[in-house]
Parts: sequence; structure tokens; C-alpha cells
Amino acid sequence: MKNILVYCGSSSGGNEIYKQNATELGRIFAESGIKLIYGGGSVGLMGTIADAVLANAGEVVGVIPSFMEPWEVQHKGLTEIHVVESMHIRKAIMAEMSDAVIAMPGGWGTLDELFEILTWRQLGLHEMPIGILNVNGFFDDLLKMIQKMVTEGFLKDVNLNMFVVDASPKGLMEKLSNYIPQGEVVGKWIGRG
Repeated sequence: MKNILVYCGSSSGGNEIYKQNATELGRIFAESGIKLIYGGGSVGLMGTIADAVLANAGEVVGVIPSFMEPWEVQHKGLTEIHVVESMHIRKAIMAEMSDAVIAMPGGWGTLDELFEILTWRQLGLHEMPIGILNVNGFFDDLLKMIQKMVTEGFLKDVNLNMFVVDASPKGLMEKLSNYIPQGEVVGKWIGRG
């Protein structure tokens, strides 16, 4: 894994532990020679992880849609920045550049990106390892909901093998490094109506 895409909040959340873990993950990236691919922002956890990678002599690539430029949230100190036409293009380009994905705590955008990359994995569009950094139990209820989707027959057990979860940056990086894709879902629909 040379390039890891991180989805995370443009807010820092209400608990300092989120910023601490974003800083730790950024340091691990830089020390491991991993390039951060992310949404190009300077605020919230996005800015925190980018700053941590850069502060430790690492590389950061941002991809930001042009409509956000007037909001002045674009990080100005990145190794590389791509300004694109839309959110859809942004997500596709970030995924194309990446070898793995990590979702950290965040809001609507983070969940949108996480579920889209999981859907692409289900459809066989990539085999990247996907990690969920479950800092402070942030994703506990979401993980229960995903299990309920399996229990209720909307997903299969194999869908649970499409991602790994850990509460610490170090633990998650170890799991991503050892990830082996298991089982295919494409064409094996649960029901046809």
C-alpha cells in the first residue's frame, strides 16, 4: 500500500480523541512512506491528518471540486492538488489513485464515500482493502446496522469481509496490510423479487 485514501470529517468533532487519532494516523503514513489521498480540505479532521503527514515529511494529494474554492477551505500546502468539476469526479479520481481506503469519523460526506466505495467493491470494481477507524466507538451503531442488513437478508455474510475495523490507527494499519479479499458478490444476488 503506497497510496491510501482517507475519508473523514471537515469538522473535528466534539472530542479531542478524534484529532489525536487523525494526527497519529498521519504520522504513521509519513513514517511508512504512504501517500495520503484525501478531499483537499484544510479544516476539521481533513486538515488535521494532512498537516500531520506534511509535518512528518510525507506526501499529500488533495482532490477538491471547484465549487468549494470560494469557501477557502482548500489546503494550500499540499504536495499535489487536483481541482475537479464535481463531487462524482472527485470520488472517482481519489479511488483511482489509491491502493486502500480508510474511513475515519465524519458526517454525511464520510458515510456517502464509505458506502459508495463498499458498493463499488461489491460490484467488483476494485479489490482495495477498506478500513474503518472506529475511534471512541464512533462506528459501533453503524456496524450493528450493517450486521442487521445481513440478518434481514439485504446483504450476505461475504459483505462483512469487504472491510476491516479497529479502534486504533496502528491496529487498523496492521489489519489493512494483512487484508486478503475473500469471496465475490457480483452476480450472486440475494433474490430476484
